Amino acid sequence: MSQVSDLIALLALSGVAGAWLKFTHARERAVDEARQQCAQHGLQLLDETVSLRSFRWRRVGGSRRLELGYAFEVSAHGDDRLDGRLWMHGERLAGLSLPSDGAPLGTVEPSPSALPDNVVPLRPRPPRAGP
Repeated sequence: MSQVSDLIALLALSGVAGAWLKFTHARERAVDEARQQCAQHGLQLLDETVSLRSFRWRRVGGSRRLELGYAFEVSAHGDDRLDGRLWMHGERLAGLSLPSDGAPLGTVEPSPSALPDNVVPLRPRPPRAGP
């Protein structure tokens, strides 16, 4: 009987390790996606990290998929911390929420006299030329 219980314990441990690896890979993909979206919208991804905030089952294309929700912080002008969120279905970006102060992001620069001494203002990047 101990062989069966050992086998069940080994299978359970393997399942936990597999789930942990899958969630770690999904988090790395979410960091890459957050970095790419921030660069595209002229924002700076702060701390180069995302944190898992939610997970739920969603119906996508007639089948149920696990949706992972991540939160992260961005800076639009170099002296602020704003919240952003993204939702992933596996490897694919399902949704994105970035902050907006009413003006197009990355176009308004604060005056240098309004910034503390240790803050460097961000300037929008020129668009890249495609290959």
